Amino acid sequence: MKWKDGVISDVEISPFSVFTDGRGWLAELFRSDEMPSSDYPQMGYISETLPGLERGPHEHVHQTDRFGFFHGTYSLFLWDSRTQSASYGTRQIVEVGEGNRVIVTIPPGVVHAYKNTGLLPALVLNFPNKLYAGKNKAEPVDEIRHEDLVDSPFILNK
Repeated sequence: MKWKDGVISDVEISPFSVFTDGRGWLAELFRSDEMPSSDYPQMGYISETLPGLERGPHEHVHQTDRFGFFHGTYSLFLWDSRTQSASYGTRQIVEVGEGNRVIVTIPPGVVHAYKNTGLLPALVLNFPNKLYAGKNKAEPVDEIRHEDLVDSPFILNK
C-alpha cells in the first residue's frame, strides 16, 4: 500500500501539562475528567528501548493505548488501516520525547511503532484501557504483530 503522509483521525497528541518548581517538574498523565470512561486505564507499564531499536509495528483490535513520551528521543510512526476512517491510508510521523513531551492516545485499528533515535536508552509509559492477555492473563492477547511479517507494509522510514 502507498501511504500518504498526514494527520490520523481519532489519534490524540497532546503536550504534557507540566508543572515546574525548584525541585523539577510534574506532569499529569491522565485524569478521569478529561477522557471518556471507555479509555480509562486498566493497567500501566514503563518500557525501555535501547538506542537504534524499535517497538512495533503492531495494532490492537479492541485496545486503546495511552503512551507518555517524556524521556529520550523517539520517532513515532502511525498508520491508519481502518477502512471506515476518514484518514484511511494515512501515515503520520511525530518526533517525541524530551524535546516534545506528549501523551498520545491511539485507538484500535491504528498501527503504531516507535524507534529510539537517540544515543541513550529511552523510557516510555503506557496506560492501555485493556489488561494484557485479559483478567489473570487468561485471554488471547489483543495484538496484531506486523513486525513479524516479512513483507509488512508498515515500514519505519521517513
